[in-house]
Amino acid sequence: MTSAKETLRYKIGLKHLKDLDAKASEQVIKNLADIAPDMGRFIVEFAYGDVFSRSGLDPKSRQVATISALAALGNAEPQLKFHIGAGLNIGIRPEEIIEVIYLVTVFAGFPAGLNAISAARQVFQDRGVTVSIPDSPEGDRRKKGLKALSQTSKGSGQAVLDSLSDIAPAMGDFILDFSYGDVIARPCLPSEWKEITMIAAGVAKATMWPQVKVHIAAALNLGCSKKQIVEIMIQMAVYAGFPAALNGISAAREVFKTLKIS
Repeated sequence: MTSAKETLRYKIGLKHLKDLDAKASEQVIKNLADIAPDMGRFIVEFAYGDVFSRSGLDPKSRQVATISALAALGNAEPQLKFHIGAGLNIGIRPEEIIEVIYLVTVFAGFPAGLNAISAARQVFQDRGVTVSIPDSPEGDRRKKGLKALSQTSKGSGQAVLDSLSDIAPAMGDFILDFSYGDVIARPCLPSEWKEITMIAAGVAKATMWPQVKVHIAAALNLGCSKKQIVEIMIQMAVYAGFPAALNGISAAREVFKTLKIS
């Protein structure tokens, strides 16, 4: 009988895992050997052999999605630290990781954001990584927010305000001024990564399907492909579970149908 370590899925998965962090990946498998060795095998074969090896997303985009999901969940600090380190290993800049966490804060709240910043700080300190802190962008917050929303969601800023005007008009202001003007409008991340971050955070939280659909449409508007969107959902099966991933796929299907994307 062929052992797990000799299967093609295992070999492929182990290669991808070691490409992210060879030393830490060996420790993950070792730590499970005495109580749940099959969990180590599942991680290697499924998470990395079946999913991470797929061609629909490049490795950096997968790490952006993974860091976002783990930060949004707020209960997976060891895994978040691993993937922050892995992101650094494959060329994601520390400043970009911090920007991902800023975006996650909009979707998962300040406690989740602060905890993720603490995890990032520890990883950076352990590696002697220095973060280059950019100046906060200047300009009128409302104008920046409306511009960012228009670029991603085809000029729906007034619709956001109108939808909340009868009960919580200040919430509309906060969405435009803070979420879009202060955070999403920041220039430090590629637009595609911003949307990948927000989709992954929304799917991982599994409580915000209207917002997930908004950002799926925005990602498509910015040039993301249907295949990339689907791959984000498949990636979420590993980190947020199959129910969240399946709900994400259902949300994506609705958007594709509405936008007539075959």
